[in-house]
Amino acid sequence: MRYTWRTLLALIALLAMVATACASDDTAAEEDAADETTEADETTDADDDMAEDVPAGDLSGTLVGAGASSQAAAMDGWVAGFQSANEGVTVNYDPIGSGGGREQFLAGATTFAGSDAFLDEEELAASEERCVDGNPAISIPHYISPVAVAFNLDGIESLNMTPDVIGGIFAGTITNWNDPAIAEVNEGVELPDLAINPVHRSDDSGTTENFTGYLEVVAPDAWPYGEIETWPTEAGGEGAAQTSGVVQAITAGNGSIGYADASQIAGLGTVAVGVGDEFVAFSPEAAAAVVDVSPRAEGRPEGDFAIELARDTTESGVYPIVLVSYHIVCQAYGDQTEVDLVKAFMQYVGSEDGQAASAASAGSAPISETLRGEIASFLETITVA
Repeated sequence: MRYTWRTLLALIALLAMVATACASDDTAAEEDAADETTEADETTDADDDMAEDVPAGDLSGTLVGAGASSQAAAMDGWVAGFQSANEGVTVNYDPIGSGGGREQFLAGATTFAGSDAFLDEEELAASEERCVDGNPAISIPHYISPVAVAFNLDGIESLNMTPDVIGGIFAGTITNWNDPAIAEVNEGVELPDLAINPVHRSDDSGTTENFTGYLEVVAPDAWPYGEIETWPTEAGGEGAAQTSGVVQAITAGNGSIGYADASQIAGLGTVAVGVGDEFVAFSPEAAAAVVDVSPRAEGRPEGDFAIELARDTTESGVYPIVLVSYHIVCQAYGDQTEVDLVKAFMQYVGSEDGQAASAASAGSAPISETLRGEIASFLETITVA
């Protein structure tokens, strides 16, 4: 019996030791679990803080614009970049032409317009009715591109032309490709005995206004019709709607020549334009150069960015047939969502990233850093009223 009790006491002591060890392990496991929970909470808090530091587009709604077809390729880049950062926003732009875009904007059918010409005096007056509190709309130059004189002649990729030759072709007084006036500035080029088919825009077009504005200044004798947005029937030629239609018409017929935003004339021959004592081919850099030497238009509303292009410049390396395409917006809207969408989209379009997107998709010339800053400051003043 004495041995049996001793054995029992030993077993009890052993069991107590085991229980103590298990309790210690459980406590350690609980402490480890608590530590892991605390670390997880801290990590989650840190992630939340980081998420707050990352800007996320919280805009939503639909922004509607219409206008210049010259901006179509650039608009693709702008819309893609803006919507990728603002997934709740849809931007719809109808490239119906500058005239149609301004008409729709002034009628209140769109929130903004794209136009290859800034608003004239009559349109400015109408914009006071369209916008809120009698504020006139503002023209913002966001897109700078050369207007190319493009042609379709088998085996010829480039030709020199003086302003008078270009004016004579589109006025219908120079009618054959082997005309002496063309041959004189293209020595060594075998020009065909072929009728010239000049192609122009059939719709109201800011591109036409820019092109004829150039001819009015530098070749008034050869081009007697002045600066016009609607092509004069007296000048003749083949009409085609929008930029794409002009390019298609030139491409379709050997002997055709026309004018179009340079970003859209791939595969066609192009004209180097007489400037001073040289002939200058189009390029984004040469187009931007003429804007840099051009003053702001006079008699405009405060904050307006309309530019009077120096069409008759003789500066070396400057391409003078330039299209400055504008976005036309109100200074005040009646709806806060409209204000937020317009400000955000136009800020992006005019930003360094937005201008890079336009250059990549359309080959346009970025606006200067100074102009970007001035435009950004104005956009901050757009308000709801």
